[in-house]
This record gives sequence, structure tokens and C-alpha cells, in this order.
Amino acid sequence: MKEVFELTEQGKIELENELEHLKSVDRPKNIEAIQEARAQGDLSENADYDAAREEQRRIEGRIFEIENILKNVKIIESDNSNKINIGKTVTLEYVALKKTFTYDIVGTIESDPFSGRISNDSPLGKALIGHKPNDVVTFTTEAGKEQKVLIKDVK
Repeated sequence: MKEVFELTEQGKIELENELEHLKSVDRPKNIEAIQEARAQGDLSENADYDAAREEQRRIEGRIFEIENILKNVKIIESDNSNKINIGKTVTLEYVALKKTFTYDIVGTIESDPFSGRISNDSPLGKALIGHKPNDVVTFTTEAGKEQKVLIKDVK
């Protein structure tokens, strides 16, 4: 059974842009670096050649990974309800901290907690799915600490 990757429309666009950049900028630059390193002669002790080949493996691996994701993507459409799901932006108040944070709920591939994009598979994301504003949700962090959040807004 093939894996399906859930993405928002924006996440798909970002991956398509990254793929285009890898193919049209990074790959040609890398090919040039390999050719320059080869021109230096003895490849057995050529650090530039080794580095260029390693970069080539990274680029080709990422291209393969993105193409696989895009072949098996499921775009998550955000609905007009005020229930939390992938594609929604939520504003939460951590009850104990009395601090408010805003997060975008995204698929696993798009998640970047430091940029306010949390996965629907994260402990907080799982706990929030299906809830509405004014709900208080309790979840257990990956560190095992129990937290309560008050859902202030869902867009």
C-alpha cells in the first residue's frame, strides 16, 4: 500500500517550488562543481570532488523524495466550519502560562513548530482536531507533561 501525504495547497506549492529550484539551479550548479573538481586531476584524494559528489547525492535524494510526495499527495481542503482540522489557523491560550500562541495545523511533511506550523499528528495537533473555539483541550507533550489550552479562535 502506497503512503499518502496530506498537504495543504500552500504546502504543495512550496514543494513544487523547491523541486523546480533543485532541478533548475542546484543540480546544474552541482554538475559544474563536479566537472571543475574532475579537472583538478587525481580523484582519489580530491576533497572538492568528494564534497560535490556528496552534494549530488543530497540533491538527487531530495528530488526523488519530493517527486514521490507529489505523486502521492492528498490536498486537504479547509472547510468553512469553526472546527479544527488540517489547513486551519488556531489561536490558543496555554492555561497555566496564560500565554497566547497562534498555529497553523498542517500535515506532517509541512510541520515546522518554530514557524508556528504544527502537524496534525503531533500531540497538540491530535488533541485539537475536531474542537471549536472556547473548548479547553488537555494533551500530553512528547516530554510527558500534561498541558491545557483554551481555544480562542479558529480560522
